[in-house]
Amino acid sequence: MSVLIYIELDKGSVKKTSFGAIQYGAMIAAKLGTTTTALSLGTANSSELEQAGHHGAAKVLHVADPRLDHENSLAYAEALVQAAEQEESEVIIIPKSGLGDAVAARAGARLKAAVVSGITGLPEITGDTFRVTKRIFSGKAFASIDMAAARKILVIQKNAIETDENATGSPAQVEAFSPVLSEAGFKAKVISTEKVTNEISLTEAEIIVSGGRGLKGPENWHLLLDLASALGAATGCSKPVSDLDWRPHHEHIGQTGIKVTPGLYIACGISGAIQHLAGVNGSRCIVVINKDPEAPFFKSADYGIVGDIFEILPRLTDAARKLR
Repeated sequence: MSVLIYIELDKGSVKKTSFGAIQYGAMIAAKLGTTTTALSLGTANSSELEQAGHHGAAKVLHVADPRLDHENSLAYAEALVQAAEQEESEVIIIPKSGLGDAVAARAGARLKAAVVSGITGLPEITGDTFRVTKRIFSGKAFASIDMAAARKILVIQKNAIETDENATGSPAQVEAFSPVLSEAGFKAKVISTEKVTNEISLTEAEIIVSGGRGLKGPENWHLLLDLASALGAATGCSKPVSDLDWRPHHEHIGQTGIKVTPGLYIACGISGAIQHLAGVNGSRCIVVINKDPEAPFFKSADYGIVGDIFEILPRLTDAARKLR
């Protein structure tokens, strides 16, 4: 029996969020006195997969089927179920994403497993029961849930634990895995995908600099972009900004946009509407810059700067560049 971790790939490389999931799974495996196995689906370089060992995985099962290079929750869930049965895994870890939630739901039904999505920390383990915590009501409250089923699928938030990005250890053993995949899972095929390039993914970013209407127009966005460049950060925006076409809609962060969980979220000229907070409240540290001391966002901030962003952003950028 081992703890099984489903990992996501991006162009053949393991996503940072998946490395975090491996470390999370390794911590649970240590408590249970068992080992950690990762499952990788689609084309990948073995040397990339071996890196999972540095984060706690003893073994990686690799399904090198090119049909799995494009996201396919049906086929992915089928492969995950067969991997769990082969490894006799009673605990399965999945990093939270739109795809991860879909795979967890399908695999949970097949395995008759308890499934909880959005877990924010390690479980309390009492006998065969896991007590886990997740955010509810758009992040304004927490719920504690007991998972008593024999099989458990934990879908974890990015910052569920403090991870070591420079973790070291032995490379993982990579084994070929050949599940029997039904053709029914491939009736809908992805012909091609077009992704934004040369940008840091918001869901993978460790630092995000985000702007609101306080920037007064797209012509002033270079101030925010300069700070993001100096910090190696991704850029985001509030919903009104994307609605006004100041920034592309894929940068919209919030309840109806992308939900993010970076280590550092810097909000510039954003008032802090509840819809925006719902998308960022999983951030480890929130810094708010706003000239209005009554801006609601300050109530959710770890650090706040009351002042004019047109004066503060250039100074922050200069300071960040000097630290390089």
